[in-house]
Amino acid sequence: MIPTIRQPRALRIAYRAYVALFFIYLALPLTVVAVFAFNDSLFPALPWKGFTLDWFFGDTRPMIGLFHERPILRALGNSFYVAVFVSTMSVAVGTTNAFLFNRYDFRFKGLLYVMMLLPLVIPGIVLGISILVFASTLANAAWDAFSVEIEALRPGLVLVILGQFSFITTVVTLVIGARLQKFDRGLEEAALNLGADRLTAIRTVTIPYLMPALIGGFVVAFLMSFENFNTTLMLVGSDAPLTIAMFDRLKEGSTPLLNAVSLLLMLISTSVALAMVLFQRRR
Repeated sequence: MIPTIRQPRALRIAYRAYVALFFIYLALPLTVVAVFAFNDSLFPALPWKGFTLDWFFGDTRPMIGLFHERPILRALGNSFYVAVFVSTMSVAVGTTNAFLFNRYDFRFKGLLYVMMLLPLVIPGIVLGISILVFASTLANAAWDAFSVEIEALRPGLVLVILGQFSFITTVVTLVIGARLQKFDRGLEEAALNLGADRLTAIRTVTIPYLMPALIGGFVVAFLMSFENFNTTLMLVGSDAPLTIAMFDRLKEGSTPLLNAVSLLLMLISTSVALAMVLFQRRR
């Protein structure tokens, strides 16, 4: 709807009702998950049996709380570990890719750009299987030829990091590249005319301009890594990230503990997103 054009009252009411229903559709499942995290019951379902914080702080069975459940806390730590590594690597490589595709012309540039985008259109589970088969083939070849076992190529956190990095770095490249494309290169030329070398000009002029995109790319990569399931499922070993640990728990039966974990993840994601928005506004 165009605000400056007067619309029939019935159309305005229908439009507002649609918007309200849309947001209710998005928020209602999350609200239900959050509410049942406080249900004093062994099952996350009606009837409501009272309010409790045991699913967060309980230390006796059967109501072991989130902050006393060591496997869940270990999985949460694994997710943070993977997300930090993936985000850092994605920002570093994504920045390099952004400069490569925005500043230089070379043969097969278009083909290379399309290949960089391919991981975004390949289903995550297919990407995970492909990486697993490729890594296992290399590891087996190294063992057969040199009797060397390369643990990094076996299922585990290292392979999870490499698998997530393979597609998350594409997203970060697009985020940073979009801002770099708007940069006025005359600012760099002015720095060069004032005596700075190329690296100094980029460090003191271009990188500060890109800083909102760098931080935004890091946050996007962190959240994508933290919640990734399909690719991670194919590459995980004995040290499972949180999404895989929750999936394994769900196969045994759902409890409000999983609701508590989900609520914690919602709060973390919302806090990170709000922090990024506030930072962008201050910039």
